[in-house]
Amino acid sequence: MDPYTIHTKESGSLLPVRDVHVNISARSSTPGKMKGRKARWSVKPSDMSNRTFNPIRAIVDSMKVKPNPNKAMISLSIGDPTVFGNLPTDPEVTQAMKDALDSGKYNGYAPSIGYLSSREEIASYYHCAKAPLEAKDVILTSGCSEAIELCLAVLVNPGQNILVPRPGFSLYRTLAESLGIEVKLYNLLEIDLKQMESLIDEKTACLIINNPSNPCGSVFSKSHLQKILAVAARQCVPIVADEIYGDMVFSDCKYKPLATLSTDVPILSCGGLAKRWLVPGWRLGWILIHDRRDIFGNEIRDGLVKLTQRILGPCTIVQGALKSILRRTPQEFYHNTLSFLKANADLCYETLSSVPGLQPVCPSGAMYLMVGIEIEHFPEFEDDVEFTERLIAEQSVHCLPGKCFEYPNFFRVVITVPEVMMLEACSRIQEFCEQHYHCAEGSQEECDK
Repeated sequence: MDPYTIHTKESGSLLPVRDVHVNISARSSTPGKMKGRKARWSVKPSDMSNRTFNPIRAIVDSMKVKPNPNKAMISLSIGDPTVFGNLPTDPEVTQAMKDALDSGKYNGYAPSIGYLSSREEIASYYHCAKAPLEAKDVILTSGCSEAIELCLAVLVNPGQNILVPRPGFSLYRTLAESLGIEVKLYNLLEIDLKQMESLIDEKTACLIINNPSNPCGSVFSKSHLQKILAVAARQCVPIVADEIYGDMVFSDCKYKPLATLSTDVPILSCGGLAKRWLVPGWRLGWILIHDRRDIFGNEIRDGLVKLTQRILGPCTIVQGALKSILRRTPQEFYHNTLSFLKANADLCYETLSSVPGLQPVCPSGAMYLMVGIEIEHFPEFEDDVEFTERLIAEQSVHCLPGKCFEYPNFFRVVITVPEVMMLEACSRIQEFCEQHYHCAEGSQEECDK
């Protein structure tokens, strides 16, 4: 090939590049000097990097505590279902990846929004009469986290604000503040609708709804979701729906995708393979654009496409496997995963409900359980951070403090660990609380019961 040609991927044509000249006459005749600038080393981090702050990392990294050397460490802190090897993905999912790799078809660049065939599969999988989808409504991303980041980047300018759940996934704040976006917190466990609506002002650009929820494991009812949508419609605020745990609800509960309940409110729904298919490291997520009244219009769609061009899309091999993953994963796999999570949730909830000073919240889905700490009964500890630090030091059980989720005096338990480990962890938490529990002043009668 002529070295002075460029190959264009879209057309496959070769474009000649001739007569390339560099004008250096405008440069200073004095080497090493530039007009108006005193040469000196001054390399500083960007404002964006300085604004970026992950509450979980900041809190966990500041814990200068060592586990009890006489007890094996049990980590209930990381929302990665693969850590202990007890929840492998289905063999069909693994085989789909092997087939995609062996085909040799997916080693090059894909379009930044994902292969058309892969987007068609997602659209077909999530399409329903109440929330129709086509391939043009799907953007493939590098995990659900990037999907959320793209949604914020396309909807919100620096200086505007977003509404985020409390307690809620800490990444919402991390991403928003790095982009110069203000975060306003609305209260859960079920959304305080009046308080949420009172936060909306002329600078509010979107509302984040996480259902099913991390860290609570709560699943909103259809009627509650409709009330949320009514607020968004009344205030003309679009919604970013974090539905990464969609369909991961226990048998006594029903999950409703938010977009199926409204034709008026424009919604960007974020999902991915990470949780339901138990492959968080494969980093494939998506944005589903629901905009039946054309409120987003072409501008938001075009904006998302432009933003995806910064990193040129997710892993092509996973995209190549997507058709088989969606079509061939057996229902039994989903059922068995949820049955395991439900059993662990029940075990943890029932055990900790009998522990003095703790108030667990029974989850309805996802992979987590929140536990309230009656901190007045643990006067040795200043707050939930110190409580969880001492739990590590004495019992070698690691849970994330509620402060990580903007919710003090709670801690979060990840329920994906093996059953025997969950039993041992609950036993240690009970022992810890019994050792440190004190009756609050004036409540001795209650303690004597």
